[in-house]
Amino acid sequence: MRFRVSGMSCDGCAQAVTRAIRKAAPDAKVEVDLASGEVAVDGRVAECAVAAAIQKAGYTNEGRLD
Repeated sequence: MRFRVSGMSCDGCAQAVTRAIRKAAPDAKVEVDLASGEVAVDGRVAECAVAAAIQKAGYTNEGRLD
């Protein structure tokens, strides 16, 4: 699943989002594309858990893209 996330501007942001999602889903594959503001998550995790992790990391989840 892919999400549009606002507020990410650097590698530190990408790492913070990745850590937060992996805390909710340790086996998930997480890819952050800073240029597009997209986060892709591949693994067994609920959409609401990913959205909550993004928000907890301090960023805004603007919605699921797929």
